[in-house]
Amino acid sequence: MSAMALWFARPPLLSSTIRDSELFPRNGTRWAILCAPVSVSSRSMETRARASGEKGTKLVTLVGKGGVGKTTAAVLAAQYYASTGLRTCLLIQSQDPTADVLLGQKLSSALSSFRNGNLTAFRLETTKMIIEPLAQIKAADKRQNFSQGALDEIKGEELSVLPGMDPILAMGAIERLTGFTGGLFKGMSMNDDKEYDVVVFDCYSSDEIFRMFGSAERARWYVSRFRSIAEKTDAGRVALPSVLKLMENAFLDESRDSPRSTSEIWDATNRILMRVVETFQDPKRFSCFLVTNPKNVIAVDTALRYWGCATQAGVHVAGALYSLSSPEATPPDAGFVEKFVPLRVAGLPSISFDSPPNWDEALGRLSKEAKSVMSGTSQAGTIPAPVTFDQAARTVTLFLPGFQKSDIKLSQLRGGSELLVEAGDQRRSVVLPAAMRGKVSGAKFQEKSLVVTIKTV
Repeated sequence: MSAMALWFARPPLLSSTIRDSELFPRNGTRWAILCAPVSVSSRSMETRARASGEKGTKLVTLVGKGGVGKTTAAVLAAQYYASTGLRTCLLIQSQDPTADVLLGQKLSSALSSFRNGNLTAFRLETTKMIIEPLAQIKAADKRQNFSQGALDEIKGEELSVLPGMDPILAMGAIERLTGFTGGLFKGMSMNDDKEYDVVVFDCYSSDEIFRMFGSAERARWYVSRFRSIAEKTDAGRVALPSVLKLMENAFLDESRDSPRSTSEIWDATNRILMRVVETFQDPKRFSCFLVTNPKNVIAVDTALRYWGCATQAGVHVAGALYSLSSPEATPPDAGFVEKFVPLRVAGLPSISFDSPPNWDEALGRLSKEAKSVMSGTSQAGTIPAPVTFDQAARTVTLFLPGFQKSDIKLSQLRGGSELLVEAGDQRRSVVLPAAMRGKVSGAKFQEKSLVVTIKTV
């Protein structure tokens, strides 16, 4: 529970946070301006969208094999969004100096401003972010007297970073900027002049992306099992209510007249996690782009595999991008594009590292197709759902691009009511509709999907 709570912890490096508001925008008005030149009318459109209550800071991230240009693509995307008038934030979670070279400035945990303030960039440094979550827990501990003052002896400045802390605190920073929990956590308010339209996150590891952004769905399973254990054991009934109260005081909103019961804390946690799960599947709030090199077979296969990993993790993939080796380079053949159907594929202009690029000139070479793909909403609804049920045919279709049948392991749990899918070093539990519960009788691959047939017992 403590790690899950820290997942949303408020990092100290940001002086402002997202405003409480509805989780999803009502339409794509703000993102409609991405494919149009910046103009008074488009900026006015955005202003009207804000005034009408439409809300939804969008998170964008990129995955691919190392060396294919993910950081370059992230900086290019951030520059593009900012050039259209969207207030953009670029988060770099790596000590790799690529972004420093591309932006012509060394990034740190302090905010750096570009494009007349439309683009903000900074580097996530876990050693600095770890201090404030500890302070929040200490404050809650004083109210609950849980540790009887023992926590006061621990100083945030002396804490070293352990494996697993980086993604947890990075998710805290992302939550603070995007409000993916819908403002359910306390301290998540923000002044209008600090609100971002889009946040571009460059993670140090593509595999970590799926662990991070798929963790809400996995955490719901753990919450459910922990709750069951706590309610069935004497130790759980005695100790867990105090732990939950500590977590409530540290991280949940206190704007209520009476304290939450243990049951209400469980339900609130599940509700928050469900909101996050839905948000990572919503193309208006989140887009993950595959980045690859058409001339490198391994890079292409890796991108396809990551597509399947993203789907297995419940992460929305919005398109595939590749960098041209030079301004004179020819686009890849149709066979390359065909591998990514139904995703849209677009090329990015080559970027020189000899000196800070002329970004206006680089953006001028950005194709209409690339702009459309980066808008992230152009093909919403055309990509198959991760799981589809056909009760008449008694089949479950699992969309798993990039995998072969031999890569996937299927198991059944709890009397055939759940289908456990293992692929890409991830497990996913699929609860079958009551009318479809039974034993697996067969499975076959068909158009990037595994079709599983269930027979009645």
